[in-house]
Amino acid sequence: MATLALLDAPPFGVTDSLPWLSGSSRFPATRVSVLERLRSLEPEVRSAAFGDLVTGYWKPVYKYLRLKWRQDEHDAADTTQGFLAAAFEKSYFEGFDPARARFRTFLRVCLDRFVMNQQAAQRAERRGGGAGTVPLDFPGVEGEVARLSSDQPADADAFFRHELVRELFTRCVADVRDECERGGRRTAFRVFERYDLEQPDGVTYADLAREFAIPATQVTNYLAAVRRMFRGRVLEQLRALCGSDEEYRAEARELLGLDVA
Repeated sequence: MATLALLDAPPFGVTDSLPWLSGSSRFPATRVSVLERLRSLEPEVRSAAFGDLVTGYWKPVYKYLRLKWRQDEHDAADTTQGFLAAAFEKSYFEGFDPARARFRTFLRVCLDRFVMNQQAAQRAERRGGGAGTVPLDFPGVEGEVARLSSDQPADADAFFRHELVRELFTRCVADVRDECERGGRRTAFRVFERYDLEQPDGVTYADLAREFAIPATQVTNYLAAVRRMFRGRVLEQLRALCGSDEEYRAEARELLGLDVA
């Protein structure tokens, strides 16, 4: 499977290789902030919000534990599960203050404190509970860990953000691929994949038109349509990972160059 160029790049300069992400399109906010949902009195709303956080953050958490805290595979898996379960059971994230930091930074600080408390207690504790509703493929992510530098991240916050965005983009590419497959738009996705994801040197719209036996104007239409789908997916999932409306707007502007409602 082809990946976004940033997925194999150093953990900085996230959007430099993806200029097509920016634009003037405006997208509506599709969800209330994750903080509002976590504080909901309805258990199903709170559980769904936490499920979104687990989906978006578990890989960055695991990689951070492997590289920053030097935990082995078993300990990092246990700590990831223990941290997410404890955060759900003890309402760690409901204390987030959007005025003090971005949510991803707050979560990483909570993780650091959790690990330090574990070390102080000289024990690792596994917990059950609501956080266990999302399957976590720890063996599957080890290949990604192996491709990262063995050195500790020099900038913990930049590393954590990069891994969060890496996972967000990967999920959204997979979602768009599935949607195109279901909708009979396989060629449209393949054009997008070839031009925007694989990014072959010097390829032109005319080259793609010949490759896929379609008019060059259709290449333009396919790219515009699938890029729009991808941006929409990114914004929808990004909304579920931010702690406030202001943070969501800032992240969308920094990551995609978009002004959102």
